[in-house]
Amino acid sequence: MTWRCGVIGSPIAHSLSPDLHRAAYQWLGLDWHYERHDVTADHVADFVAGLTGSWRGLSVTMPCKRAIVALGRPDAVTTALGVGNTVIFDGSPSDAATTRVHNTDVSGIALVLRDQGLDAASAIQVYGNGATARSCVYALAGLGVRRVVVRARDDGKTRQLAEAGADWGIEVVPGAGPADVVVSTVPAAVAGQWGADLGHPYLVFDVLYDPWPTPLAGLAAARGARVATGLDLLAAQAVGQVELMTGRTVDFAVLRRAADQGMASRIN
Repeated sequence: MTWRCGVIGSPIAHSLSPDLHRAAYQWLGLDWHYERHDVTADHVADFVAGLTGSWRGLSVTMPCKRAIVALGRPDAVTTALGVGNTVIFDGSPSDAATTRVHNTDVSGIALVLRDQGLDAASAIQVYGNGATARSCVYALAGLGVRRVVVRARDDGKTRQLAEAGADWGIEVVPGAGPADVVVSTVPAAVAGQWGADLGHPYLVFDVLYDPWPTPLAGLAAARGARVATGLDLLAAQAVGQVELMTGRTVDFAVLRRAADQGMASRIN
């Protein structure tokens, strides 16, 4: 059967997800369709209810990641974080009982960190304490990291993250300073300022990718660190989405190349 999939969010015209998923379908030899749909959080339920039985799944980006949780059966990661990024239709899209909600952002973060040679015993610092930072801390806990330092402008939110981290088996402490691994989830200008005391990490993972390079990435490269980008994360989380939607595994390198090509086509 020729299934339909797509990505929802708003704004959505910039999304590289079609580039990645279409590359996956080509590599897997699947005659599937994947498209963008501009959908706001208030209209997610109506959009999903209007889909036909030819739809297999959705990728979900902001501002819809929280709204989709109620539309199906959330997996453990989605339940823990309160947000999802993937919807799988095992029956009618309008039937919550046969719809699954997953979060592949966490598995994507873990894939990038493993691919970059993360040592769980390293001193690790996360910039930020918002939704992406929570996903990072959850992923680090799953990788066996037992302590992470969080640098943020609002230590109140960090205390809330520390409470969640305790449930996940990872100690979260507020602070700043040099670390072996730095994961940034904050705006480029903020990360650039905080990077002034970067030290000499062996890995910096900046989840941004446009514009690139970020000031933090430039500082990291100048210090000889390995640098992972938001394009790495985009490709890595799509690996999980493709597997959930198709039941087949696509090579991370295939999607990473597609991300580069998609960015290049938009720049040119």
